Amino acid sequence: MTEHSRESVEPIKVDMQRVTLLGIVGWAIALAVILLVPSLHEGERDWWPWVPVYGIVLGLLGYVYVRRGRGNASAA
Repeated sequence: MTEHSRESVEPIKVDMQRVTLLGIVGWAIALAVILLVPSLHEGERDWWPWVPVYGIVLGLLGYVYVRRGRGNASAA
């Protein structure tokens, strides 16, 4: 083993609130596209708008979770 492989590696600091908000924005854009293009929400694809709606709802729950100080690896 070399000395380099024995060194401890520090985790990268990530702003989880920002990551969660970007995910919510991504789902909102997907919802807008699905609603603006009729062929993406008609016929057999009538359930497609619900996917980004659930993504937004789960993202908001995740944002509340992270904002309360949980979901942080620093306390682990």
